[in-house]
Amino acid sequence: MEEQKASSSGTGRRVVVVGGGVAGSMLAKSAQFTADVTLIDPKDYFEIPWATLRSTVEPSFAERAVIKHRDYFTNGRVITSNAIDVTEKEVMTEDGEAVGYDYLVIATGHKDPVPKTRKERIAHYHSENEKIKSASSVLIVGGGPTGVELAGEIAVDYPEKQVTLVHNGPRLLGYIGPKAGDKALKWLKSRKVEVKLEQRVDLDNVLDDEGRRTYRTSSGETIQADCHFLCTVKPVGSSWLKDTVLKSHLDAKGRLMVDEYLKVKGRDNVFAIGDITDIPELKQGYLAQNHASVVAKNLKVTLEGGKPCRLSTHKPGADMAMVSLGRREAVAQFPFATISGIIPGFVKSRDMFVGKTRKAMGLDPNVVDH
Repeated sequence: MEEQKASSSGTGRRVVVVGGGVAGSMLAKSAQFTADVTLIDPKDYFEIPWATLRSTVEPSFAERAVIKHRDYFTNGRVITSNAIDVTEKEVMTEDGEAVGYDYLVIATGHKDPVPKTRKERIAHYHSENEKIKSASSVLIVGGGPTGVELAGEIAVDYPEKQVTLVHNGPRLLGYIGPKAGDKALKWLKSRKVEVKLEQRVDLDNVLDDEGRRTYRTSSGETIQADCHFLCTVKPVGSSWLKDTVLKSHLDAKGRLMVDEYLKVKGRDNVFAIGDITDIPELKQGYLAQNHASVVAKNLKVTLEGGKPCRLSTHKPGADMAMVSLGRREAVAQFPFATISGIIPGFVKSRDMFVGKTRKAMGLDPNVVDH
């Protein structure tokens, strides 16, 4: 458990943020000089999520994309542990600590078991990269944005490898419009990626013959590959709330129900931000950043004794998305059009917004952290 000294800005100003993903980290950074902020997260770092697949094919990329909490969050306390319970006044951690709060922000997003330390996370990327480099064929399970981007990264960086992508839906990128999925499919096929739709892969019964693995799909097909990557949807990170005082605030999908101020409905001092909310919008990183900005402003207004009419609101974001296709290209869905190629690639694919995100966190866009 790593801790940092909390600032002493008076009583009634204790803000506890649970979850150190995009939303939670940005909020902790934004609110650290407004209140006594404690960040509870099972890992000691924040990772720029839209850079993870580039880090898989280029591990050195992770040096800028995996950032220790203490590097951007200098005026608060970090507790490196899982939150396991919440009462009206405290958050309990796996390590047995009870952390008192006046305001609570839940930002536990989706459940994604990752290494606990920055050093281990970067080592993990080197290990994943070695897995790709030593394979002649790679199977990717899942045709959402993660699977499509990983297939694109491997196809561009390792064109000699046979890449197969299996997706259980009728089209790729099912979370956005069909044009984006069609453009991604066409691009992947042009890079000799074999795409199999409306099939599932049985990962519980894989035949391994001296490293050469045989996978069977739900349609009875067999696929031979040296390794596989699972790129399917992760569960919402709310299971820890199901026996707490917030259990009645979860919807049927396990998401916290919030109002326009991002307060948990029926709770005046509890907020929720990021992927764990029930807001009807795509779960995108830039929207999570917007959530953090809204709650940071609302906490400031509240702590300064401002009137409720001064609180900021969040309106559901438009269905916009950008999916990288290798180093130079991307497919982008905007409200007015869906485009692909070098133009959206210029916006995202070269740096994966890492420099921009580091700058937003108050860090040098180019300096590698240690």
